[in-house]
Amino acid sequence: MSQSGDLKARTKQFAIRIVHLFRGLPRSDEARILGKQVLRSGTSVAANYRAVCRARSKAEFVAKMGTVVEEADETLFWLELLTETGIVSVKRMESLQAEANELLAIFAASHRTAKRQTH
Repeated sequence: MSQSGDLKARTKQFAIRIVHLFRGLPRSDEARILGKQVLRSGTSVAANYRAVCRARSKAEFVAKMGTVVEEADETLFWLELLTETGIVSVKRMESLQAEANELLAIFAASHRTAKRQTH
């Protein structure tokens, strides 16, 4: 499988894990509000990465990859907020946050490289 194919599968699996996290959140108002935020941004990473793979030009690739970076960073923020407020235990979130960090690093590096190549 190609690198983009691997990342498509990886981001889809990440989205699935985000859905499972959301389903397991407490039924409190704050958990649901934060949960909906992480659900939206976390699943958006996969959807937007698929759009990156269909980019018709370098400029479109750069723009769409910028969106993926933003969504990945936002997802990381909501995951941090869920743990730092005590809604989800650090232990339970460890692996998911590690994956979010790795995906963010991959996409940010790709975005930087693509931007340099277009200028």
